Amino acid sequence: MSIYVSGSLAFDRIMTFPGNFQDHILMDKLHMINVSFMVDGMDERRGGCAGNIAYSLALLGEKPLIVAAAGRDFVPYAEALDKLGLPLDGIRRDADIFTALCYITTDMNSNQITGFYPGAMTLPADYAFPGLDPEHDMAIVSPGNVEDMRRLPSFYKEKGMPYIYDPGQQLPVLSGPDLLAAIEGSLACITNDYELNMICKATGKSEDELLGRTLWLVTTLGAEGALVRGADGTEVRIPPAPPTNVTDPTGAGDAHRAGLLKGLTHGLPMPEAAKLGSVSASFALEKMGTQEHAYTPARFRERYEAVFGPLPEGLLP
Repeated sequence: MSIYVSGSLAFDRIMTFPGNFQDHILMDKLHMINVSFMVDGMDERRGGCAGNIAYSLALLGEKPLIVAAAGRDFVPYAEALDKLGLPLDGIRRDADIFTALCYITTDMNSNQITGFYPGAMTLPADYAFPGLDPEHDMAIVSPGNVEDMRRLPSFYKEKGMPYIYDPGQQLPVLSGPDLLAAIEGSLACITNDYELNMICKATGKSEDELLGRTLWLVTTLGAEGALVRGADGTEVRIPPAPPTNVTDPTGAGDAHRAGLLKGLTHGLPMPEAAKLGSVSASFALEKMGTQEHAYTPARFRERYEAVFGPLPEGLLP
């Protein structure tokens, strides 16, 4: 079984602001914002949604194939992926452009302001999927090149392969028809609660109407866990798995997607798979950066069982 992860590859420059953004924004002047925040720390890390999801899947014993584009500065990132045993043949490389770059500033309430330079993400992936096995493989379309986010859902449907649609940060550039076309026929649409509201507004569809187009809506709720709703009427609230500390929320959503995919590819029902997502996300919260967390299978099992009871057999290496 193969897992195809399309989306962005990027370098993240993560900064921390020792205050609260809301204390420096005048609500009656939102039409003319002009603010500057003095940060007290900055780290450059590997990131991008596809890279983050693939990284956490590797921690869970999977070897997903990344379908994305990267630039001339990608060599150290590629070396890190190779050390994880991840295949690189799905990554388009361009020597004339930089890899995408994301600037993320987080305040003391975990609010974030993000600036993003797309770089190589402006290039669609050129992978031909030579070994595609629709009966056993699975894919996730995460935020990345917009052309890929429009094209790949149609491709997967044509091949009869289940996929998860995760529009995330690309919602502002995807039209209502784009979103409906991608969600229609998907195994699941996964978002946070704010993004789900944006989808409803852009498409003119209610959440119940979206469930008529996809089998599952998975909505992450930050510290409140996640809500899993199915077209069959299933509605399950998944509690969070408490981290030992919260250092940086960046990438927790991607780690959640990885845990979810891990469960689904091993035959778990969506609500059960979302429990793995909850635990996976909790480890990402503990480290600065989106690909800095790590754990042993025993540590993952311990945290899972502290919240959800016995871990299904055969999931971890």
